[in-house]
Amino acid sequence: MRPSITHRKRVVAASLLLSALLLAAAACSDSDSAAPPADASPGADLGGDATPDLARRDAARPDGPAPDLLPPGPYVVDPSTLDRKVMFGYQGWFACPGDGVVDRWRHWFGGQTSSATEATFDAWPDLGELTPAERCPTDMQRKGGGAAYLFSSARRPTVLRHFKWMADHDLDGVFLQRFVSELGDPTALAMRDAVTGHVRAGAETHGRVFALMYDVSGAGEAGLFDALKSDWAHLVDDLGVTQSARYLRHGGRPVLGLWGLGFPSRPGTPALAQTIIDWFRKDAPQRLRATLVGGVPHHWRTRDGDAKPEPAWDSVYRSYDVVSPWAVGAFVDDAGADVFRKDRIEPDMAALAGGSASYMPVVFPGFSWANLMSGSPLNQIPRRGGRFYWHQVFNVIDAGVTMIYVAMFDEVDEGTAMFKIAPTQADVPTSGSWLTLDADGQSLPSDFYLRLGRATGRTLRGQLRLERTLPQNP
Repeated sequence: MRPSITHRKRVVAASLLLSALLLAAAACSDSDSAAPPADASPGADLGGDATPDLARRDAARPDGPAPDLLPPGPYVVDPSTLDRKVMFGYQGWFACPGDGVVDRWRHWFGGQTSSATEATFDAWPDLGELTPAERCPTDMQRKGGGAAYLFSSARRPTVLRHFKWMADHDLDGVFLQRFVSELGDPTALAMRDAVTGHVRAGAETHGRVFALMYDVSGAGEAGLFDALKSDWAHLVDDLGVTQSARYLRHGGRPVLGLWGLGFPSRPGTPALAQTIIDWFRKDAPQRLRATLVGGVPHHWRTRDGDAKPEPAWDSVYRSYDVVSPWAVGAFVDDAGADVFRKDRIEPDMAALAGGSASYMPVVFPGFSWANLMSGSPLNQIPRRGGRFYWHQVFNVIDAGVTMIYVAMFDEVDEGTAMFKIAPTQADVPTSGSWLTLDADGQSLPSDFYLRLGRATGRTLRGQLRLERTLPQNP
């Protein structure tokens, strides 16, 4: 069962088409708003200098004097607020034969043949730290000899290692995805519950934070509200997720994400969406009330493009506690990102100013789904050695945001993964086409994007001066 893949095929494909319009608009923009050259020389070293507070960072514009810098202390994640957080989406959906929960290939291959021709992911993960007990052998061969292997999210040591990587790189934590369409499948539900337990253990062991995020893709409209209420009660009452000291809170309540309402191919009328939001925010029993983060179309404000057109959606979106427009595939380069900032991010923030909803933009490192979508090119939206990602980070922080969602931590299916990726083509199987970190000509360590994630958080928190150019040696 792959409901999320269906959702992203539609949403990202539509966004990629829209990117052509964004690029055209970028070409017409005036010189004052033009992006700097993509390969501009790198900026400040990220080795550890930190400004003591946000006010001093905000005073230190790229064209102004730098503040005195102080070395940072150990970073402790505050679980009481989303403010100054960089949160990563975490799929946790990978499975393999012998993992003890799903016991079959899931999200690695289109069927149960683990060959390169059946692969449905592009970014090859760095698997060097897996223990023998964690390895899932495939039918592919390593270039150094022996079977190539992958991992299962159902195995706790693997998930705990991901959280160790987060701690090693000062990352705040994750939104764990939970697909409503899977809740009626006993095997899928067992997998989701198992991974939830692993994520909780990882956050508690390594001092990170976590929250759940529902994705309504593929769910039936008639049973959507009941399914959400029942499962959230299961998570709170049976699994006790909100009792964890590392479950993220904001405004005094547990944080809960709700992704997909308002997209044309997703279920939900404005009235149903409002009923769902109101229940979680104020009508549910006290123990089940939550601070809601809404994953919405990036055309939510104008109700065109990737958003449903009915005017009633205006009040629905504004009733979320946090609005987080989906941006993956909305642009393909720095010029498009600048148009997106001018046409979407800044007007979105202005529209929400003075209201009760906060704004949490989405940034992503690149995009590639050649193995998932036949005919699509490998490295479709190039990462450019981190420059594409960092340009977005500069834009959103410079615009004044206080929280950021990074898509995604472990999404190798569409090549947006920020966790450890194979550095070179020498590290992938002998067969197949795979995205590695040297795709754009740079030699990068496998944890390079985790390092950029650390730089993102430090900059958002005011520990690093905001720089337009990619940091050196993050």
